Amino acid sequence: MTSTVANMMNRDHMRAFLRRAAALAAFVALLWAVQVVNWITGYGLNPAFGLIPRHVSGLDGVITMPLLHGSFAHLMANTPPLLVMGGLLVATTTRALLPVNAVVIGLGGGLVWLFGSSAIHIGASGLVFGWFGFLVARGFVDRSLITLGAALVVGVLYGSLLWGVLPGQPGVS
Repeated sequence: MTSTVANMMNRDHMRAFLRRAAALAAFVALLWAVQVVNWITGYGLNPAFGLIPRHVSGLDGVITMPLLHGSFAHLMANTPPLLVMGGLLVATTTRALLPVNAVVIGLGGGLVWLFGSSAIHIGASGLVFGWFGFLVARGFVDRSLITLGAALVVGVLYGSLLWGVLPGQPGVS
């Protein structure tokens, strides 16, 4: 009887994991589809939907900014960390996944809207930085082997991201 319950729980966990992994893959595919449309329109989506600091018309960019990129190279630079960190989130986070993303997008975008330079801000780098911070912080707070391992992987692979937070790098929000 208990092995049947354990098997059902394992299958439920696997289904949930596969749903979250499919959502991550769909999100990255959406980024690439939006990039193709943006490129075809001569990057006309960026001024229309990018984040414009301290302008009410730019507030929608808080939500849409992560979907837009300035070039295929820009999106290519964001794709591997999105897949790696997103994969770690998918594998180690269950109920907190949507709230984490809402806070990362809302807080990150809100801060760029308040304090960003007067330019059109685009890109999923805010998600990358937010996921990085969450994974590292959660590793230290939870102190489980799984979350500490995820924090270690993220720290080793992407610790240099911290330099991107410092002001003065041209073209970086």
